[in-house]
Amino acid sequence: MLATLVRHPFHKPGWGYEEKYDGYRILAYKQGSRVTLLSRNAKDRTQMFSSVAQMVAALPHQTLLLDGEVVAFDSRNVSRFQLLQERKSEPSYAVFDCLYVNGKDLRSHPLTRRRTALEQAAGAGGEASRLLLAQRLASNGLAAYRVAQRKGCEGVVAKDTSSPYIEGRSTKWAKFKVHQEEEFVIGGYTAPAGSREYFGALLLGAYDDQKQLRYVGKVGTGFTRETLAQLARKFRPLVRSRPPFIDPPREKDVTYLAPRRVAQIAFQEWTADQKLRQPVFLGLRDDKRPEEVILPNMK
Repeated sequence: MLATLVRHPFHKPGWGYEEKYDGYRILAYKQGSRVTLLSRNAKDRTQMFSSVAQMVAALPHQTLLLDGEVVAFDSRNVSRFQLLQERKSEPSYAVFDCLYVNGKDLRSHPLTRRRTALEQAAGAGGEASRLLLAQRLASNGLAAYRVAQRKGCEGVVAKDTSSPYIEGRSTKWAKFKVHQEEEFVIGGYTAPAGSREYFGALLLGAYDDQKQLRYVGKVGTGFTRETLAQLARKFRPLVRSRPPFIDPPREKDVTYLAPRRVAQIAFQEWTADQKLRQPVFLGLRDDKRPEEVILPNMK
C-alpha cells in the first residue's frame, strides 16, 4: 500500500499520523523459523539486512507478514537514507502494518485492528531490539507536522484508521513532507573539472504524464571519491549517443546514459521553471523502477 503525496499538512478525524521514515520499504515474511525480506519491487533483501531477518525470526508467531521500513538512525534518532547506504549505522526495522498473523489474513480489516496485531507481534521483540513500531507523532495532523519539523523528520504519513490494506497507491494513506527528498532518473553526466575525477554532475529527470523523461536539473554535491568511482563503473554500459530527455539541457561535454538508474536526492525546493534548487546526492535506489519516477505535480 503506497501513500499519495499531498502538498500541505492536514487534520481529519479518524486519521492517524506517523513519522515518515527515510529508508528501504520492506515486507517481512515469517514462516516458522524462515524469514524472507522483500523490497517494494519484489527483490530479496534477506541477506542484505540479515540482522533484521534474525530479529523477525525471533518473534514467537508461527506465520507473520509485516510491512515497514528498514532504516538507519543518526545521533538525533532521525532516519537517514545516506547512513543506510553507507552502512554507517546498524539497521533497524520500523514496522507500521501487520497483514498476516498465525494463519489469519488481516488485509480486509481496518487499520486499528491491524495496528493492535502489530503491537502484539512487534512488542515481542523486546525493548533492546531494533525492531520497533512506527512512531505516532500526535493525534492531530497539524500538530504532527510541527513535531516532525522540530525533530527534523523527512515528513508525516497520514492514515485513515478505518481503511483496509489496499495494494498500490491509495488516498487512504497520504504523505506530506517536511524536507524535500525525491527519487530521480539519472540521464547523463557532465565532464569533471578541477581535481574532480570521473564526472562533474549528474543530469536528473522524471517522467511526465506522457511518459516522457523531463530534465529537472543536475546534482554535483554529495559524492565521495569512492562514490564517484563506483558510479562511473555502473554508468559505462549505459552510455548512449542521444539524450534520454525530451528537453535536454544546454550543457557542454555531456555523456548521456540510458535511463536505468534511480538516485535519491535531497533538495531545498522546486523553482518556478520546475528545476531542483540546491540538490544533494544521497545514493542510488534499486528498489524503484525508473518508470515509477513521476514528476511530483503529476503524482
